[in-house]
Amino acid sequence: MRNPGRPAALTASAAVLAALTVLCGCTAQPQDSDAKRGLSVHVRLPAGRTPVPLRTAGVPPARSGAPAPAPTPERPASTTPRTASTVPAAGSAVPAPRVLWSRGDSGPGVRAAQARLRQVAWLSAAPTGTYDQPTARAVEGFQGKRGLPRTGALDTVTWQRLLAMTHEPGRRELYPRSYPATARPAAAADARCLTGRVLCIDKTSRTLRWMIDGRTVETVAVRFGTQYTPTREGVFHVYWKSRHHVSTLYHSAMPYAMFFSGGQAVHYSSDFAARGYAGGSHGCVNVRDEVAIARLFAQVRVGDKVVVSR
Repeated sequence: MRNPGRPAALTASAAVLAALTVLCGCTAQPQDSDAKRGLSVHVRLPAGRTPVPLRTAGVPPARSGAPAPAPTPERPASTTPRTASTVPAAGSAVPAPRVLWSRGDSGPGVRAAQARLRQVAWLSAAPTGTYDQPTARAVEGFQGKRGLPRTGALDTVTWQRLLAMTHEPGRRELYPRSYPATARPAAAADARCLTGRVLCIDKTSRTLRWMIDGRTVETVAVRFGTQYTPTREGVFHVYWKSRHHVSTLYHSAMPYAMFFSGGQAVHYSSDFAARGYAGGSHGCVNVRDEVAIARLFAQVRVGDKVVVSR
């Protein structure tokens, strides 16, 4: 049975809906094939109303008149691992090289370093095995010449530079005082040296032998006077010994001096130890081995014979 009032009610409802649509401006979006809503609803407000933007998750609302911020693209993950070597620590400093030897040290390593410093002409004295002031000055000069910090201590960097410039020192370089001053073989002792207690000095071999009754007790290298101040030759006797003598004529030190002819004496010479045969004496017989001359000074007596020959 048809209800005569139903079409009229439907017609009235449609009229109300149309009026609301015109008033509010709502447009319903059609459903897709899956019966899902498509785009969001757009609402047109009457004139004079300000639209309120919808918020999107994670994006703050834009101020009026300012453009909306563009989304920040996500950075791709780095495929290179960050390690301690690729990321240096802030404020880190390069560590100082390790010191191998410095003032007061001693041993075979110091002796080898001194021999190498002599090879490059930074140290003139013979190796002693003790890191003394001359060694420190030699190292400091070597460092300064090569742009290294002038510490005077032999560190790993300085040592590597020295190794690169020198060769492995042999025994003669390490212990030069154990060998005669030159390669000249010592000649047979003068016949005048074969009896009694004698300082037997030979200009040809540049040696001094301490002999007792024809037996050689000790031999040391010696240096003589120059062409203009030659060492006198002949047979003499020790007439005076002076442990800490200083020359009144040249004002130079003459330790362990044993005078045998006027102002000429056998004594220790630091210049001979430093320069070798590049120099000469003022007539004295120079000895460069301080330990050996100290032994001789303790044994030789006033009155003992001195023979100087060539």
